[in-house]
Amino acid sequence: MEALPADPSLRDIRAWPFEEAAKVADRASVKAKGMALFETGYGPSGLPHIGTFGEVARTTWVRRAFERLTGLPSRLVAFSDDMDALRKVPDNVPNPELLRANLGKPVSRIPDPFGTHESYGAHNNARLRTFLEAFGFEFEFASSTDYYSSGRFDEALLRMLAVHEEVRQVILPTLGPDRRATYSPFLPIHPRTGLVMQVPMEEVRPDAGTVVWRDPETGERYETPVTGGHVKAQWKADWALRWYALGVDYEMSGKDLIDSVKLSSQICRVLGGEPPVGFTYELFLDAQGQKISKSKGNGLTIEEWLTYAPPESLSLFMYQQPGRAKRLHFDVIPRATDEYLANVEKLRVAADPANPAWHIHGGALPNGAGSPITFTLLLNLAVAANAETPEMLWGYLRRHAPEATPEASPMLAVLVERASAYYRDMVKPTKRFRPATQPEREALLHLAQLLRENQARIEALPAAERPGAIQDLVYDAGRREPFLQPGKDPSRPGVSRAWFAAIYQVLLGQEEGPRFGGFVALYGIPETVALIEGTLERGADAA
Repeated sequence: MEALPADPSLRDIRAWPFEEAAKVADRASVKAKGMALFETGYGPSGLPHIGTFGEVARTTWVRRAFERLTGLPSRLVAFSDDMDALRKVPDNVPNPELLRANLGKPVSRIPDPFGTHESYGAHNNARLRTFLEAFGFEFEFASSTDYYSSGRFDEALLRMLAVHEEVRQVILPTLGPDRRATYSPFLPIHPRTGLVMQVPMEEVRPDAGTVVWRDPETGERYETPVTGGHVKAQWKADWALRWYALGVDYEMSGKDLIDSVKLSSQICRVLGGEPPVGFTYELFLDAQGQKISKSKGNGLTIEEWLTYAPPESLSLFMYQQPGRAKRLHFDVIPRATDEYLANVEKLRVAADPANPAWHIHGGALPNGAGSPITFTLLLNLAVAANAETPEMLWGYLRRHAPEATPEASPMLAVLVERASAYYRDMVKPTKRFRPATQPEREALLHLAQLLRENQARIEALPAAERPGAIQDLVYDAGRREPFLQPGKDPSRPGVSRAWFAAIYQVLLGQEEGPRFGGFVALYGIPETVALIEGTLERGADAA
């Protein structure tokens, strides 16, 4: 990407990516290098997930903010810890017995249960790269196995060997008595079994660049070089080693790793490096407010989100308040989608770097961004029309919003497809209609009468004015007891929320929705009149 001129005024923008970027820009190592290195870490014992997307997206936004702020280049390294030992067999892989027979070995040295790559680690690394590339992220992929085996970590490993006891003293206070007696930052790879060995070091030989340890099963003693991929560093030491060796300037991590960040930072300083600028993001919660767990399966997968909404909506969800815990479940999808669309329209009016859409789209809206119709409005149309397929929704759009076409709005085409799927799978099974009370029945019938009487006048208006004119009739129909409430104009009372709740609960089987005038303009006045009268007639028959 072509370098942009520095814009120091962006420090004053109240947006968290610029706040983070300013911290990176002020870092001494960045000033000395004239560039910044951003990193995201990935454990390849499982497949990429929605948290992977969130971490890379958020890091990318900080990276782009840094480049805009400073005019300096940057790199993003997606680092796969594929030399880590496989400790348990994931639930979502074929041939689990193949993995079970190789537990304890580095994932890069375990056969691929999918049968497509030279190792299980290579398979998951390929999935990671494909995953990130599909979202257009710019990154450099790095393999822990490659870095250890090629010698790129050798200098750092020898440095850690030289300060072996100092590194131990950072970790020992956090361990129980048994682990404290055996802890070493080095995990030798057994030369015979290939297992990652968690054993005490009988000797540390910095001059020779080796460690001496004993196989607890056989009692055989080994002297192993710490270089060339013969050992792997333990988790917290490994993180510090990576920061030190690569000169990482920025890395995010979840709230569950706060203590690990502190310890790894201490180790990095022991090695003689400066730990990166960090940002702690909160973890996701499920619909009941419980922490999301892959083993429990109580979360929302990225495939599920993208079945029902465009990726930009997921980006918006990830952008907002990363330092606060958020519930990640199906109900948040429509709101996140419409908030994204609203931010696109604001950005179209003013290029505001505080706008989330500015960051999602790298400072410039692409062609076809935005939609003339909100996701929630499409969902309400699907509810009223029982539209389980995109073709059914397009039928209504062609009649009542002929200017809204896939060619004119590519995003609308995506939203129509996703909205019909969301309605079919998420809304239709949970619709809960209630019968109208007598006052609600009278008000709804009055609304149908007003719509019928004013149809010709409203349809003669320009399309942009019809929703407002219909909304006025919605208010007029609700100006009666028990929906009246005091307004600014004593001669024209206001209408309570109970009236609008009644409209959505009785007619559409849901608690709330967008402005009803916009829905009627899209659904059609005759169709809405038929919806009202048919619903009330069915309710009367049921009573």
